[in-house]
Amino acid sequence: MKKIITADNTESYLNEEVQETYHSQTGAVEEALKKYALPCQIKEVAKSGKIRILDMFFGIGYNSAMAISVALEENPDCQIEVIGIENDAEIVSKIGEVNPPIAFFKHYKKLKDNLEFKEGNVSVKLILGDARETVKSLPQEHFDAVFYDPFSPKTAPEMWSEELFKEMYRVMKKTAILATYSCARLGRDNMAKAGLVYDDGPCVGRRGPGTVAKKWINPQWMKK
Repeated sequence: MKKIITADNTESYLNEEVQETYHSQTGAVEEALKKYALPCQIKEVAKSGKIRILDMFFGIGYNSAMAISVALEENPDCQIEVIGIENDAEIVSKIGEVNPPIAFFKHYKKLKDNLEFKEGNVSVKLILGDARETVKSLPQEHFDAVFYDPFSPKTAPEMWSEELFKEMYRVMKKTAILATYSCARLGRDNMAKAGLVYDDGPCVGRRGPGTVAKKWINPQWMKK
């Protein structure tokens, strides 16, 4: 695991085993805001007074920490629940070694010693293990936003499967938004098979756009 500095002068890591970084090299913090918090309309949902976020492939937590910061800036009284899913305990241990300019991130440092904490009206819980299994324990129609941030479809195609997107469909509220950095055909095709309707997300630091998706009510696979 090698620390790198991205173009917005914020820290990330290179996973030398798969030769991919955990964030866009054009800007790790910029990516958390523009590819996840903004497309998932975190500010707008925070106005309701309650928001639940599923941070898939949590890494060092920039995406959900940014979302919490955005939500609290909009509504300091907002009740926020974050559940993170991560396979690699090593990357979680790196949380204590980075200091991004994200207001709420200082509290995330508690996760290197304890996999859950509560800070004011915010609760964060991290679940370690294979995402394909751990997601099965999550409650149905629970989340307002899903941040989907695994390694690329080329490196980790099993994390872009129809089966895993069906689990995302199951845990998303009817109004929820899923956001991911990739527009790869594998991921989009499997989203559609799982009952998610996708569109282009923002184009940040890559030639292609990201992807945003919502639930298609009563998809064919649920009728069988």
